[in-house]
Order: sequence, then C-alpha cells, then structure tokens
Amino acid sequence: MFSGIVADVGTIKQALDRDGGLRLAVETHALGLDDVALGDSIAVNGVCLTVVNMDGKVFTVDVSRETLNCTAGLERQGARVNLEKALRLSDRLGGHLVSGHVDGVGEVAAFDNLGESWRLVLRSPQALAKYIAAKGSITVNGVSLTVNRVTDPGVAGAEFEVNLIPHTLAVTTLGELKAGAKVNLEIDLIARYVERMLTAE
Repeated sequence: MFSGIVADVGTIKQALDRDGGLRLAVETHALGLDDVALGDSIAVNGVCLTVVNMDGKVFTVDVSRETLNCTAGLERQGARVNLEKALRLSDRLGGHLVSGHVDGVGEVAAFDNLGESWRLVLRSPQALAKYIAAKGSITVNGVSLTVNRVTDPGVAGAEFEVNLIPHTLAVTTLGELKAGAKVNLEIDLIARYVERMLTAE
C-alpha cells in the first residue's frame, strides 16, 4: 500500500526488452534505498513494482506486458517518474490509501495557470467514470489528489478537474504535463469495495 505522497522524482536510466515486458533501471535522487530489500515494492508513476536488484541509487524492476498494456509512461528511457516506497503500518497517511494497481489510462484535456495554483483537467475512460466524485480522491501518476469538479459526457467517460499547488508541481512530474498527455489513474480504493457490496449477489 502507498499514500500517493511522492517521495522523489527519479529517472528511467534503462528500459530493456524482456520477453515482451521490460526491465527498468530507475535512478533515484532523494528516495533513499537503505531500508529497501529485494522483493520490496516501489510505486513508479503510480504503478506498484517489485525491486529485483539494487546498485547504489539505482533499483531495477521488471514490468510485464500486461502492466505495460494498461499503464502509460514506463517504456521511455530518460523519462522522469514519481517514486514512493511502500507504507509501513506506523507511517503517517498524508494522502489516501493507494494500492499501486492502475485502473486505467486518462488523458490531459487542459492545464491552466490560475495564478496561485494550476487547474488540471483530465478525461477518464468510460469504465472509471462512475467512481470519480467531487471532493473524492484519485491518484494521477502516483500522486494523491482531490477531485474538485466532474462532468460526465457519456460514452467518452468523465472529465474531471483537480488543482495543483506550487509545492506539488515542485516535487512531482505533474508540472510537465501538457494537453494530450497520457496519465495513470487509480480510483479511490473505497469506491471499488462500495460497488462490490452493492452489486454482489
């Protein structure tokens, strides 16, 4: 489990083909790997991945073809990525409970400077639209955010807005987004279980 509070922005130093999937070498700057062991989880742009090797400030993870098919932003060597180590039970939960299991890929519709903050407008896949609620939580590329507004244009999915303060832009990669960019979305964990309870027979 994660909190959606990004601890570092790393760089994909190498992306090697591995039987259809990828082996990524990710360089960290401030994450600190001293307490990370092989087999531990690190969220990379919101995707929970297992550490298979470490060398100084670089950790290696394997990404399956299935994961690559339902996420965005993991295949490009040189890409900057948001990083977060898995939570301990004693950690402060500053964002919301995040599993690191991406539910779908969204698209940036607009990114506007409002002066004191930035307004990020995103489009979700239609299958995720019903889980996105005003004042609810959503994870975008591993960052825990609060939804301010939602509109449902029907089969196209949902269009929703979040506000980004300067601190968030400074410590994540979200400030690099542009209209048309693809992002990893994870809906609120509680919404999944509420739906299951209401629809299970």
